Amino acid sequence: MSAVTAPVRLTGRSTAVLVLVSLIGLALFSWPLFVLSEAALAHSADAPLVFAIVMTMLVIVLASEVISGELDAKGLAMLGVLAATAAALRPLGSGVSGFQPMFIVLIIGGRALGPGFGFSLGLVSMFGSALLTGGVGPWLPFQMLGAAWLGMGAGLLPRARGRRELILLAGYGAIAGVLYGFLLNLWFWPFLTTAAPGISFVAGAPIGENLGRFLVFCLVTSLGFDIPRAIGNVVLLLLAGGPMLRAIRRATRRANFSAVASFLEPVQDPDSLPDAPATADASASARSSARTTDSGLTRRNDATPRDRSGPTAEAEISQT
Repeated sequence: MSAVTAPVRLTGRSTAVLVLVSLIGLALFSWPLFVLSEAALAHSADAPLVFAIVMTMLVIVLASEVISGELDAKGLAMLGVLAATAAALRPLGSGVSGFQPMFIVLIIGGRALGPGFGFSLGLVSMFGSALLTGGVGPWLPFQMLGAAWLGMGAGLLPRARGRRELILLAGYGAIAGVLYGFLLNLWFWPFLTTAAPGISFVAGAPIGENLGRFLVFCLVTSLGFDIPRAIGNVVLLLLAGGPMLRAIRRATRRANFSAVASFLEPVQDPDSLPDAPATADASASARSSARTTDSGLTRRNDATPRDRSGPTAEAEISQT
């Protein structure tokens, strides 16, 4: 298995869009850390607004890829196929243990097709799986952002080949499995009212103090879900990562994502030209003249042997 350049490359415009969208998404997660009082947390129920922002970011990212020419109809078809596969795998995950097999599709897709494709794949896959499983709620936009960053991170990994690439992906899957759980905790942790004093959010407290409380909260409450997710990612990537990478890369080579369509000028039929009759007459006249000339030459050649007079003929007769 060789390292190949992602067929859906990032242009300058796409990179700027991804950076901007990621900063907006990070602000959606972390804004409670910067509030000065509990009164500012009154907007904690603005989930529809957050969802609208996230969907707008999805449209912007996809539009940027399409406009830049890096994501054509074949790329959109591949995005739909992989997103449908990931959405179908999500119900197989166990909500009790935290294991989620759909993440392998996001990681392999981002690795094989690039960070921009991985970001879009994460957004679309999580949205489709939520519709499939009935998991639509205020948590959905944050799950979409977390899955998008997971796919994008796989596309930003350094180049590797063979077993080194699988080990690299497995290590990334383990770290991403834990970080995804921590990130998803951040969207609701500031609004919990039943948490113990030592692990609860304190509005207006220094950011470092709240981050320390948040880390303890994750270790105490969610690490039991995050570790099985990380182990599941490692096992699936080591077992199925190689065949999946080869299959996706083979499909992209056959689809020829990097091919640029070119259109040639139409060739005009010579018979449809205005001067075609004149040209035909001229060609017929030229052929008739050639036949006339050839006939004259033939007649002269035939007459030459019969007219054998003069010194040359006498010399030939004397030699005979």
